[in-house]
Amino acid sequence: MDGYDYTATGGYDFALVASVDSEYTDANRMGSRLMTHRLKINLCALLAGIVFLFPERTTAAEASTGYVTAKDGVRLHYAKVGSGLKTVIIVPGRLFAFRDFQRLANGRTLIFYDMRNRGLSDAVADKSRIGLQYDVDDLESVRAHFGVEKPDLIGFSYLGKIVILYAIQHPDHVNRIVQLGPVARKLGTKFPAELTAGDDDRVPDPAEVKKMAELYKSGFAQKQPKKFCEMEWKNEQQRMVGDPAHASRIASPCAMKNEWPSHLWPHFQVLLPTDLALDIPTESIAKITGPVLTIHGKKDRNAPYGGGREWDTLLPNARLITIDGAAHMSWVEFPEIVFPSIDTFLNGQWPEKAEKPAISRNAAISN
Repeated sequence: MDGYDYTATGGYDFALVASVDSEYTDANRMGSRLMTHRLKINLCALLAGIVFLFPERTTAAEASTGYVTAKDGVRLHYAKVGSGLKTVIIVPGRLFAFRDFQRLANGRTLIFYDMRNRGLSDAVADKSRIGLQYDVDDLESVRAHFGVEKPDLIGFSYLGKIVILYAIQHPDHVNRIVQLGPVARKLGTKFPAELTAGDDDRVPDPAEVKKMAELYKSGFAQKQPKKFCEMEWKNEQQRMVGDPAHASRIASPCAMKNEWPSHLWPHFQVLLPTDLALDIPTESIAKITGPVLTIHGKKDRNAPYGGGREWDTLLPNARLITIDGAAHMSWVEFPEIVFPSIDTFLNGQWPEKAEKPAISRNAAISN
């Protein structure tokens, strides 16, 4: 289907996605974190191998794949499944979510795509064409290509911020929004300890993180990029789950050259400063009146749980589902909560567990 090996670990390749978000946990450590986190971009594989309360998964033969050309000529790889009247665009997309999120295609059409310079989309040599605004513009290119007037949007990790930026800039082209483990409104925000995982300095093993950073600096990642990718990925698997026993559910993204650290880490070194420079006005967020469902795990080490709560206190029509034992990729360990909740929400109702977070003095944040 797309050249990616989804068989490893029984299905969730979302591990790739998680590494990207870990860069967001602490802007002051961005340089070193960029060298220690892998972008868990394969949302596609994230959910494979788990039995959900949904119809049998669509087979690869029923998916159509191809490329959408962005405004500046970059080709974005996509996969489309289902034939329902409702359309969902999943952003980050194909490489993170396709494997398992396609279960949501019952009665819907789902469009997954890889971000520029990621997954199976074109590599971008000109680094001036990498940034959050390009991601927003690419989402609009995908929407326009398929002629979807008001799609539902699902954004995981930093893409949870991208879908909000898109809704601010294109309010007439958004129906409902789902955020999964979204990064905070402002990169570098410090949250109270009770709104963070509390163990991000211990998981993964700091000694292993240091070892990979030193190996990268030695030039090994450039000489043997795929082997280094597989070695470093083991750290990222630990970071993405609340229970270490579940780390093997996250499949390797190392079949895709764009996901090799030798390519991915320099990508983040360019992408993250564009986020650091961004401070989305709360007044702009308040203008998003459509329903927004945020699902966030309290053990999220990549995008602190406090960030999800903040979004839902700023968005006028948002509700939050809190999962105590979940880390960044909540659906890997708690599919029985995540997928039925998304399905209910996309059908026009609030899930039973969704609540409006209370604003309290303890939830105060600082930059």
